[in-house]
Amino acid sequence: MKLKRSALSQRYVTALKKYLKQGPEASLRPAGGWGRQAVATGLDTLDVVRIHEEALASLEASSSRDGLVKRAEIFFAEAITPIEHTHQVVLKSNVRLGRLSKTLSQRTAELAATNRSLEQGIVHRKSAEEALKKSGDHAKTLLEESHRLQAYLQHLTHQILSAQEDKRKKISHDLQDEIAQTLLAINVRLVTLKREAAVNAALLKKDIALTQRLVEKSAKSIRWFASEFGKTS
Repeated sequence: MKLKRSALSQRYVTALKKYLKQGPEASLRPAGGWGRQAVATGLDTLDVVRIHEEALASLEASSSRDGLVKRAEIFFAEAITPIEHTHQVVLKSNVRLGRLSKTLSQRTAELAATNRSLEQGIVHRKSAEEALKKSGDHAKTLLEESHRLQAYLQHLTHQILSAQEDKRKKISHDLQDEIAQTLLAINVRLVTLKREAAVNAALLKKDIALTQRLVEKSAKSIRWFASEFGKTS
């Protein structure tokens, strides 16, 4: 880098001397060409200022010598134009880079927000799937319980019907026994009445009343059976 700077410094002095020697009509193209070389080498404005000051010192120029310093400034201004242009490009690039960086930051923030939203969506979906699975398991349990209850109710209904049938059979059997006993008693009383009819009229009347009560008792038993049978039907 030092060798390149030294070589450029020598070229600058040579080009400046030639420019000053040629007078006011001299071309500034050499200054521009030197500036482009400086840019390619990586020199900045401060480096060119130092080279220019060294060149002036070597030429022993001053403001009293026919305006050479002012003309040298014109040469210097042309020489640093490519560097200044490069700086402007860099500045514009930096501005654009800053904008791109800002845009990238915004996109990154948006992407992060989208990722968070997706993660929340995944969590919600998993929660919903878990809740649905639990709901399905619960519904299955309820259905199985319903089937068990239905089977139990069928069994219980069968037992109730069987008990009612047993009760009807028992009532029927008891009534048959009672009616049979009552009819037997009536038959006995009739036989007795037949025998007593010719002997004692008062005793006959009493036996007839007793027989009537037996008949009434049988009728009550029949009505009670009919009422009980209706309740159990």
